[in-house]
Amino acid sequence: MGKRSTKENKNIYQQSREAAGLTREAAEELTFISSDRIERIENDKSVPHPDEVLAMEQGYRAPTLSNYYCTHECPIGMKYVPAVGLKELPQLTVELLSALHALEEEQYRLIDISVDGRVNSFERKQFDQILIKLSALDRSIRGMRIWIEHALASGKLDKASE
Repeated sequence: MGKRSTKENKNIYQQSREAAGLTREAAEELTFISSDRIERIENDKSVPHPDEVLAMEQGYRAPTLSNYYCTHECPIGMKYVPAVGLKELPQLTVELLSALHALEEEQYRLIDISVDGRVNSFERKQFDQILIKLSALDRSIRGMRIWIEHALASGKLDKASE
């Protein structure tokens, strides 16, 4: 049996593994990542590769790991992917409906702005406000997806029948 960690300030990879109740050795069997490599990742001596993050996400049943990796360690993800954490379904639903409602109010303005294929200086401020609302919708959709993946992994949501 593996030793219990007493380290403070554990990174998300170690927290996720421990939350799944796994030793590094047991995690190795699930993820096919060596326990030595897992230790280096957890001690911030190595940054995990994307395929390792996906393996940990699946093995630990921790769907937030990929979003964390993309928003904190991947230069492309840090530019384009919004950070999203796990929230409760009612909060996610309200946020999603609010974002949809905000865009519904802007849909005709977006059509007017984009009809000529250009955004002129007069339209720019309004276009930027629409982009902010689109970003809120993007975060809401990503949050809902993480909730669904977490619910599937934890058995709180049945898989759809094929």
